[in-house]
Amino acid sequence: MLDQDRARWDHLLIRRGLAALERAEAFGGSLGPYALQAAIAACHARAPRAEETDWTRITALYDALAQLAPSPVVELNRGVAYGMAFGPAAGLEIVDPLMSEPALERYHLLASVRGDLLARLGRFAEARAEFERAAALTRNARERELLLARAAAAQPKGEERT
Repeated sequence: MLDQDRARWDHLLIRRGLAALERAEAFGGSLGPYALQAAIAACHARAPRAEETDWTRITALYDALAQLAPSPVVELNRGVAYGMAFGPAAGLEIVDPLMSEPALERYHLLASVRGDLLARLGRFAEARAEFERAAALTRNARERELLLARAAAAQPKGEERT
């Protein structure tokens, strides 16, 4: 999502979605799991650029979603949000326990997320291994190519991989 060109998003559909979310929120009370997911998407949609995304709000929304509809994938996404809002170490605290989660054993996005967090911490060898594992797990050729490129790039600035 960070690499996407937000100018290419369908802004008419985004406005319609935001209006529907506002109507749901106007009813008051607590939001259900679908409204929480819509609120998370709205945080992304409201930010004109990826770096302007309100990650702190997204963490709060994922915390609420994890209470209401817990799942390993929600927890993984919560780890991503924490990593963006509070730094990669905070994200890894949430993501690392998921490594023993049977439902995510062959889920390439777990390895990809770990790779990103590890790379941001400067733990390049571990990051490279995670990106390579993610590439081996995905069935999508384009995604595999991107993950292998990220593996190759997982190194300190200015260093060439030998």
